[in-house]
Amino acid sequence: MGLIGRILGGPSATTALGQAATGVAEVFRPNATKKMQAAHDAYMAALGEYGAEFQYAGDGIFDRFVNALNRLPRPMLALGTLGLFVYAMVDPDSFTRRMVGLNYVPEPLWWLLAAIVGFYFGAREAHYFRARTKFAFPPTGRSAPEDDAENPALGEWRRHQDR
Repeated sequence: MGLIGRILGGPSATTALGQAATGVAEVFRPNATKKMQAAHDAYMAALGEYGAEFQYAGDGIFDRFVNALNRLPRPMLALGTLGLFVYAMVDPDSFTRRMVGLNYVPEPLWWLLAAIVGFYFGAREAHYFRARTKFAFPPTGRSAPEDDAENPALGEWRRHQDR
């Protein structure tokens, strides 16, 4: 038996000393693995609650009505802008009076309108940006090897994709 074994008192004492050192170290710096596991568990719990919320989504009259209302702003803005051009050509004097009236709208109200419209379309764009599919390989001129023995990483990736 070596000198350290004699001083510490054998393998069980060494193990106990290591566990004690780990416990003392975790007082000053949290265990990164346990922290990651706790964050993952919290994420999975939140995801489960979110899934449970939409498990029984109905397609009743009210749901269809709200979905229809959600689809209206973009077409109404586009058609309204075209309608302004038609209105300017049909009745220029009345159009001019209304556009002069827009000069009296205070600037903070214009900023509020820009924020509302910007956040509405920005949120839609962010949703579609997050939901788009990502491609694993960029297109290249050469084909990928089909034999997994030739490329073990590719075989592991294919097994992961099949799950």
